[in-house]
Amino acid sequence: MAKQTTRKILLRCQAAVLVLLSAACSGGGPTGNSSSSPGMEVTFLVGSAMGDFCQQSMERFNQTGPKLKDGSSFSVKCVAKGSGDIVSELLTQANALKNGSVSAEDPSWPTLVSLDGDIYVDQLAYQFSQLFPGQNYLPTVADAPLLANSPMVFMVREDLAQSLRKTKDPFQALLTAKSHKDLDAGSQPLPLRYVHTAPTRSNSGLQTLVAQFASVSGKRPEQLTVADVGTHQGKVGEIQQKITRYGTSTTSLAKAMVANGPFWASVGSVYESSVIAANAQVPAGQPRYQAVYPGITYTSNMRGILATGPWVSSAEKEAAEQIIQYLRQPETQQIATTLGLRPGTPGVALGNKFTQNWGVEAQPKYDSFRVPKPEVVEAMLQSWQTAAKKPSQVVIVVDSSGSMTGTKLAAVQSTLQTYLKGLGPKEKVSLIDFDSVVRKPVSVDGSPAGQSKGLEFVVALKADGNTKLYDSILAAQTWLTQNLRPNAINAVIVLTDGEDSGSSRRLPQLLSALKKSGFEGEQRIAIFTVGYGNAGDFAPDVLKQIAEANGGYYRQGDPASIAKLMADLQVEF
Repeated sequence: MAKQTTRKILLRCQAAVLVLLSAACSGGGPTGNSSSSPGMEVTFLVGSAMGDFCQQSMERFNQTGPKLKDGSSFSVKCVAKGSGDIVSELLTQANALKNGSVSAEDPSWPTLVSLDGDIYVDQLAYQFSQLFPGQNYLPTVADAPLLANSPMVFMVREDLAQSLRKTKDPFQALLTAKSHKDLDAGSQPLPLRYVHTAPTRSNSGLQTLVAQFASVSGKRPEQLTVADVGTHQGKVGEIQQKITRYGTSTTSLAKAMVANGPFWASVGSVYESSVIAANAQVPAGQPRYQAVYPGITYTSNMRGILATGPWVSSAEKEAAEQIIQYLRQPETQQIATTLGLRPGTPGVALGNKFTQNWGVEAQPKYDSFRVPKPEVVEAMLQSWQTAAKKPSQVVIVVDSSGSMTGTKLAAVQSTLQTYLKGLGPKEKVSLIDFDSVVRKPVSVDGSPAGQSKGLEFVVALKADGNTKLYDSILAAQTWLTQNLRPNAINAVIVLTDGEDSGSSRRLPQLLSALKKSGFEGEQRIAIFTVGYGNAGDFAPDVLKQIAEANGGYYRQGDPASIAKLMADLQVEF
């Protein structure tokens, strides 16, 4: 085995780190189970839309007992993340290599990656070329083999789909129409509520943002300039005003549309595959969802990206080439079709998911957008964060009861500080500290004065007293109702490590009060709950009821995961 690969084995055995593509102490299957043959472990880092396809196909691949030409064994493990997260991680690693803080032999270097669309592939290659001129460490879009694809569509409930189909350009409709009846006189007077994922984290969100700029400018994406972004960001901002909230995952956002109903969101920009997955969740007797294909849209191409940088050993390169070849075989491509993805290899039958029963068309007719210039994409992302993105106002309710003593409170304090540092110019946060007493909100923003005020709140947190959970949530809802930020996303995040004790209200009274500010009214306040600590410390069923009463969701965190969990939540607003 090559010296470089041998060093990676040693490093991985010595440290518990995320290995994107490296040799390992022992082979592991995609779910972390032991492989029957020890050897090199390859972790395949993929965008979230490719996650299930990677998982299922690589499980079968591992069962074949793959080997290199020298007879040594290897296995594959899949890791799925948002495409934007993958790009950020790789650029962080590349900068570390550039400044010498990470070597090419570091075990966290990736070799095989798949992103959910060509824009992010192009951005990644462009950024690497800026850091390492003339090296061509990453392939261009044309040189990365296609593994699967899925067109971007508008997801709409079947009883509302005709209103959108009658619209030549749905993004133009989102500019002016207030209800589906405005689009089609025969449709319901249901308000137009819209969702898409955050373009900084998700490929579908980035493709949607580019398509919005193309729509309002009247230009194709490849024709747009940086100046065009500034000229048209106001119109994109008008489209963004229809947003309910931003998601981190396309498929989970589509499923949230099913769970929360059309008052929460009646239209979503998602992958065609996400419509198929969402329809699998529709309860019997309720309307299903359909994909509305714009006349021109993005085809989300999922490609195999094999780096040629100095961090890639010959053994890793050989293993990755075998993986790509296996994924493109017709038998493997059929796995993709069962998951609602279109095959990347020509001639593979689509299967029974591509029918009207699943809300999609087998042979939709649309023109495909091309990739904009990288500097234009960067300008769009900056414009979205500073100008076009819908504003938000979030109340964070922080449990500082006695059970938060020690590492729990310290981790929450660190996480809150990071959250506040990440506030954008259009985001406002109010902080409520509670234990036996529910304290008054402290309102902050991303300005230097706001940051200082937020830090004072964080430093002052002390673990003591009981857990007036229900009273604190109601206090947050009441304050937000009285201080509702117009034309903004208004939400409450609750961090607690215990069950309610000492509140003046019981759970049924709280749930009844929360529903009054739900998504069927004008206030549209979402509640998100985080059970913090170990199982048994809090009541997850109660926290789930509270969140789902107002279109939010429940998550469990601990000192190790709370930072990532809160970072994901921050993307939603």
